[in-house]
Amino acid sequence: MKEKILLIGGGGHCRSCIDVIEQSNQFEIVGIVDSFISVGAKICGYSVLGSDEDLSKLHAFAKYALITVGQLKDNEIRRGLHSTLRALNYILPTIVSPFAYVARDVEIGSGTIVMHHAIINTNAKVGENCIVNTKSLIEHDAVILDHCHISTGAIVNGHAKVNSDSFVGSNAVVVHNASVPEKTFIKANHLFKG
Repeated sequence: MKEKILLIGGGGHCRSCIDVIEQSNQFEIVGIVDSFISVGAKICGYSVLGSDEDLSKLHAFAKYALITVGQLKDNEIRRGLHSTLRALNYILPTIVSPFAYVARDVEIGSGTIVMHHAIINTNAKVGENCIVNTKSLIEHDAVILDHCHISTGAIVNGHAKVNSDSFVGSNAVVVHNASVPEKTFIKANHLFKG
């Protein structure tokens, strides 16, 4: 029997996460929480069950939760939800697409999702509540700290470090050994040299 999971946030990133969760066949999605979508609305066949204010009572239906709000310029919403879910004793699982490649010695924190066709190479570390998005590449010995989004097609090269609450945009490249400061926003297609 699969564990039940609640998805927090009902936008585009949620729809992508639903596909990863369905393909991984680990969890049964019980529904979605979103403060801006009407209760009962359907997203990929799953019902919106309530808003953020309902998280406490919804814990009775699922002990697992995944933050499915995307991250663009600011990570405050994802970070705040992470704190709320922890305080309510939800378990935040690590979810890895069966179509991603993750080396056997990689460390990935709780609440992080690794999307389809992402690659995380040997000895890399990814923190909690991160998005490793579709077709992104995290090379050997790279470190991604908590609450980061490595966007579609982005590359973080070997021994690079992305500090917490940072965003690496689509097709951006972080060069070997570079250190991305905390709360940095790297635009799409940008070459970050440090």
